[in-house]
Amino acid sequence: MIELNGHNLTLELLMEITRKKQKVFITEETKERVCASRAIVDNIVKEKRTVYGVNTGFGKLSDHRIPSEDVNHLQENLLMSHACGVGDVFSEEIVRGMMALRINALIKGYSGIRLETVEKLILYLNEDILPVIYEKGSLGASGDLVPLAHMALPLIGKGEVLYKGKRMNTGKALDMAQINSLDGLHAKEGLALINGTQAMTSVGAHAVYDALYLLDVANKSAALTMEALRSIVDVFEPTVHAIRNQEGQIEVAKTMLVLLDGSKNTSHQGEVRVQDAYAIRCVPQVHGASLDTIAFVKDKIEREMNAVTDNPIVLEDGRAISAGNFHGQPIALAMDHLAIAVSELANIAERRLERLVNPCLNDGLPAFLVKDKGLHSGYMIVQYAAASLVSENKVLSHPASVDSIPSSANQEDHVSMGTIAARKALKIVEHTRQVLSMELMTAAQALDFRGKKTVSLPMKKLYETIRETVPFLEVDCVMQPLMQSMEQLLIDEKV
Repeated sequence: MIELNGHNLTLELLMEITRKKQKVFITEETKERVCASRAIVDNIVKEKRTVYGVNTGFGKLSDHRIPSEDVNHLQENLLMSHACGVGDVFSEEIVRGMMALRINALIKGYSGIRLETVEKLILYLNEDILPVIYEKGSLGASGDLVPLAHMALPLIGKGEVLYKGKRMNTGKALDMAQINSLDGLHAKEGLALINGTQAMTSVGAHAVYDALYLLDVANKSAALTMEALRSIVDVFEPTVHAIRNQEGQIEVAKTMLVLLDGSKNTSHQGEVRVQDAYAIRCVPQVHGASLDTIAFVKDKIEREMNAVTDNPIVLEDGRAISAGNFHGQPIALAMDHLAIAVSELANIAERRLERLVNPCLNDGLPAFLVKDKGLHSGYMIVQYAAASLVSENKVLSHPASVDSIPSSANQEDHVSMGTIAARKALKIVEHTRQVLSMELMTAAQALDFRGKKTVSLPMKKLYETIRETVPFLEVDCVMQPLMQSMEQLLIDEKV
């Protein structure tokens, strides 16, 4: 089990919860923090102090005072009215991430939620009772209101869930699991559950985790292509990169030297050609810049994973401050950066793939890497598919964070579109994984013509891993299943 305490959740731990379904728990000390915060809200209600979201309406309706007898009903109305999701539903791992991240924020002790409510959310997560949450509908401020409303509805027995692999009414699932829902929400609890950035952060966390892995794959894929094209390794000379003084570039250059160490396929300046094309020669500069950007985004995501993104904030001195921690701009900008950085990994990979199949560029390899060209098209259309994905990535890389549409009668007049940015980045990560899988299988095909016995030891192992799934192409066949199998190797992190 993984302890959640609001302070030290990492990407790796989150993946244990979302992908490996590790259960979570909180300590007695954390429970005391939650209860202390709740006591402050109870005191606010008792004293009839006017506090946003406790005894007022929401957004433009914040000037409307709610009678004491209706403050609990207000919170349930909030969940129902805000459950306006559209489009496809989030994957189970994204939903699990949202739940874990919301728990991690609530237990920091600034939200004023009841311990009973937090424990119910923990129970649902641990029992794999997952709310059905729609991908679209969030503006990214005030937080992810729409998706988090769908996340919270099952706590009061409403909405739909996924349970035991089936989508069903929440009541039916709770009956099957022999679990009771909450008997209702108390003051501020509805707002505490939905006013945060956990949808965009969950999507963003999965995107950046996979992007880090794909950066490693991109280096290996580039190295395998270099083996096939007899590329020049002098470009990785450490001094060249040290004097540029860019950390990611230096790191990638070191990695490429390790990956190609001992190769007899690669060449030096003047042996085969004087220079390689940019897609080969500039791997450290391009991959390195993406590495630096992904590292920046990882830092922003992990900070947000352990942040309080509530409104109002309940302070230990008894004050409730209505501010703007729900605004998703830090994640929106980071996700737009990530989208561009990962798009570039696909962009340069497709150019390397083109060099492998193009007889004018591939240093004497067969056209489209097939013996009987003309009768067979070989890897011709693999490059088409990669080019299509790269082109789509360019469209998706247009930043979402530069857009804003006023809402709630112009009370909420600047929003982040952070969840849109995160969803776009995740789609680009998926496309880039597919492009890299195409380059890998194409490079393996090229090596069967060039000579696979003289590659470096790391590339020999990589080639053998590919060949366990994708065979050498003697004649044309249906390519899509081979491409899908190759991508699965990357999904399973076996490359």
